[in-house]
Amino acid sequence: MKALWVTVLLLGGAGLWWIHQPLPISGEAVDLSIEPGTPPRAVAQAVADAGVPVSPLALYAWFRLSGQARQIRAGNYALEPGTTPRSLLRKLVRGEESLRTLTIVEGWNWRQVRAALAQASDLRADSRALDDATLMQALGRPGVAPEGRFFPDTYTYAKGASDLSILARAMRAMDHQLAAAWALRASDLPLASAEEALILASIIEKETAREQDRRLIAGVFINRLRRGMPLQTDPTVIYGLGERFDGNLRKRDLQTDTPWNTYTRSGLPPTPIAMPGRASLLAAVQPATTDAIYFVARGDGSSHFSATLEEHNRAVNRYQRGQ
Repeated sequence: MKALWVTVLLLGGAGLWWIHQPLPISGEAVDLSIEPGTPPRAVAQAVADAGVPVSPLALYAWFRLSGQARQIRAGNYALEPGTTPRSLLRKLVRGEESLRTLTIVEGWNWRQVRAALAQASDLRADSRALDDATLMQALGRPGVAPEGRFFPDTYTYAKGASDLSILARAMRAMDHQLAAAWALRASDLPLASAEEALILASIIEKETAREQDRRLIAGVFINRLRRGMPLQTDPTVIYGLGERFDGNLRKRDLQTDTPWNTYTRSGLPPTPIAMPGRASLLAAVQPATTDAIYFVARGDGSSHFSATLEEHNRAVNRYQRGQ
């Protein structure tokens, strides 16, 4: 009887020692995928099948003895060197999945977002075969153009997640940010809806990345809208040219009419032209009070603002023509 107890104690001690020892994972992390409904024994086998040199029987026994075997969650996990049976079980029970990231950059247009989704690692490309109309319908926004609808931010996702889930999250984020900005709008804006604020914000986003100039540029556009003047902003023309734009905006481009050409058409274009960030959304609804109705880039990232055409022409000669 005494020998039996000694054996039990030795086995228990060995087991306790084993669960705290790093599993023999060498090199890079091992990817482990657990499907919903996978039983604990199959989870232990999946660990071994993923490339971890461990006894599935010993691992399953540890799962059972811990009392947490039924709490293991489905998901995608990264098992790094140094992982022990104890830390492995804790990771699986807590659902600490390995996550990838995708960043939507402020000022990106819809084509660029599509390209980023296509290049993202381990992201299921469910949207690839969908045209824009079908994609927006799948997201619950039939008849809405995708341009400007996805908030620029960094989004995390698990291996094998659908790109539609990323877009749905980005769309909800934009809805939230736009509603919050619209609630803070100035009382006398010549904007009829939050949608118009989104369009204006997208133009501001493309015109400047300089924080100090955003509200002043918004003020210029608001002044033009109030007077019925064309916005005459180059980014809208470039957007209307689409893939035909070769990086050089010519006079004939300014004269070529498209729905987005704000030289040939008054008012706001029919859709946003990019994904605006929060600062541009707020600038669109809280523009600076200014007499300026013109501005021109100085070449250093800032802009020169003018209240008269004569002053504007002098600024153009100075900053654009070097005169």
